[in-house]
Amino acid sequence: MTPAALWTYQKERFPLVRTVPLLAVFSAASISVSAEMAGRPLPGWGAFAAGFAVAMLLFFQMRVCDEYKDLEDDKRYRPDRPIPRGLISLRAVLALGLVSLPVTAFAAWAWHPPLLWLLGVVWLWLLAMTAEFGVPRWLKARPVLYLVSHMAIMPLIDLFLTAMEWLPAGTPAFWLGLFLALSFVNGCVLEIGRKLWAPQNEIDGVDTYSGLWGPRKAAFIWAACVVVSWGLLVGVGAATGVVWVAVLLGGAGALWCLRAAAAYAATPTIAAQKRLDTVAGLWVFACYALAGFAPLIVRMV
Repeated sequence: MTPAALWTYQKERFPLVRTVPLLAVFSAASISVSAEMAGRPLPGWGAFAAGFAVAMLLFFQMRVCDEYKDLEDDKRYRPDRPIPRGLISLRAVLALGLVSLPVTAFAAWAWHPPLLWLLGVVWLWLLAMTAEFGVPRWLKARPVLYLVSHMAIMPLIDLFLTAMEWLPAGTPAFWLGLFLALSFVNGCVLEIGRKLWAPQNEIDGVDTYSGLWGPRKAAFIWAACVVVSWGLLVGVGAATGVVWVAVLLGGAGALWCLRAAAAYAATPTIAAQKRLDTVAGLWVFACYALAGFAPLIVRMV
């Protein structure tokens, strides 16, 4: 396992150029929203540093579990991926994942030791996901249930991140569930968005939502997820006192997403596929940025 191989692996399977900004905003916004909803001051910088570290490590652990779970399918249908083509071994990736576990636990403990039990809940769900909840064939035959069961880890991670603020304070905010629901729906936006492919890119044996539902229906479902996400963002904005920001700026972003979905549905080209994937990531980034930082900016101006 050489540094060059590791660098290539991250570019292909855990691209830091996209992951770092998204998780920095996601983790910081989660802590900020928790405080804003409860009318409490923001915690110290240590909460934000620990939250970002845990978020990065958890998402990397999710990638490691996917590599283990999907290896046989990757060998058969996607031999160009780093592990099947021999760039890096599964053992090396698993070793990195195992090393990351105590680092994650230390980051949580260093800020507030009781957070460890919530971290354990996230890890248990991730373990169950990796085992496909003990019913892999049954679950894969039900793609919607598969999506829901796997995206459930998003609000669990967000529950942990918000707990970095509310657990030391003693109680979560009353409307925190809105933000957790937003995380679940945004997970669906990302997951469906990255699996809306151009017909010529579809691969036998590789499940995509465009292949399952067809491009038009899949684009409609993705757009519906964006609309629900926007509605939840408005709810979060109402709970933090910036509902007009969520309505106007969030609405503009949602319309941009709907245009991208319509363009893909009309002509599902490779360019439209890439655009939709990019738009999905930017929408989620914007959602968390508005939810977490709009109240702070409004107060400043």
